[in-house]
Amino acid sequence: MWILRILLLCLALPAAADVVVFPAPEAGGRELVVYSSLDSPLARPLIEAFQAIRPDVAVRYEDLLTGEIADRVMQETDAGQPTADLIFSSAMDVTVKLANDGYAREARVANAARWPAWAEWRSMVFALTFEPAVIVYHKPSFPDGPPDTRAALIDWLATAPYGSIGTYDIARSAVGYLFLMRDMEHFADLWTLVRAMGKAGVQVFPTSQDVIERVNAGTLLLGYNVLGSYAADQALRLPDLGLVLPRDFVVVVSRVALVPAAAASPDLGEAFLDFLMSREGQTVLAERLRLPAVSLEVAGKDSAAAMQEALGAKLRPVAVSPGLLAYLDAASRARVLAHWNAALEGGE
Repeated sequence: MWILRILLLCLALPAAADVVVFPAPEAGGRELVVYSSLDSPLARPLIEAFQAIRPDVAVRYEDLLTGEIADRVMQETDAGQPTADLIFSSAMDVTVKLANDGYAREARVANAARWPAWAEWRSMVFALTFEPAVIVYHKPSFPDGPPDTRAALIDWLATAPYGSIGTYDIARSAVGYLFLMRDMEHFADLWTLVRAMGKAGVQVFPTSQDVIERVNAGTLLLGYNVLGSYAADQALRLPDLGLVLPRDFVVVVSRVALVPAAAASPDLGEAFLDFLMSREGQTVLAERLRLPAVSLEVAGKDSAAAMQEALGAKLRPVAVSPGLLAYLDAASRARVLAHWNAALEGGE
């Protein structure tokens, strides 16, 4: 019985986080609490830039998995306890569900007035990055360039060396599943592509990094639907790694933020969110973190502005909306996974 009690107690405890505290540059200030799926070393430039304009604020930064963020907010709120002042997550669907279920508050931020309509919902959830799905390739293996449309990829797969293509394991990767669902909406021959990948011995991985490392080494020749923000940063340092935006259409996902309804200091959450949406904050995201910014005021070849100029209507950003909740439906997900597995094995 005592073992059962211990197990139940452990299940009730909040998830352990990687916690970093950034002291306030000026003594005697207040504390901003952030729950985020962005690794704390990457977040440091953002926090230091924010503290440069708010030296009175200390920041407690808790690095959690996306599911853990949602669980913490719900558990603490339901227990009548204060929770984070801001959450910043790569799980668009889970974050929108938090807001839809009443765990977010309307954020009063000055920069909301100029934010794109697709990138916010009810002044609660805001997209802060603009991250495309790309094709990565081993440059020495493609002297004439890689396939740059899905139709061309199907043709290449017909003669590709067995086991030379990699992509997300959609059962283990939330962003991989999201990319597939968007492909289903925009590409009528998606399952033809999946079957072609299966026949070519596709290798599936839980992260973009797994694919990128193998493509750079040449053990994979090509990676499909890789998160472009990671690939672009590494392509600057890895001479054998190339990437291309598909010419037929480009799915774009975002990291999103909200101020929880039970935030201990919602005004600090709003202040940090407003900074992240400002030109300065968006520039730090783009230039220091290599995460393309939503703001069209931020320039650079990997910015939303540059991508929109080059690709126009071929860009398909995932809107911050309740439509994302459909991706969380368990029965629908089970059907998609079954179809995916069958197609990879050569069936329908």
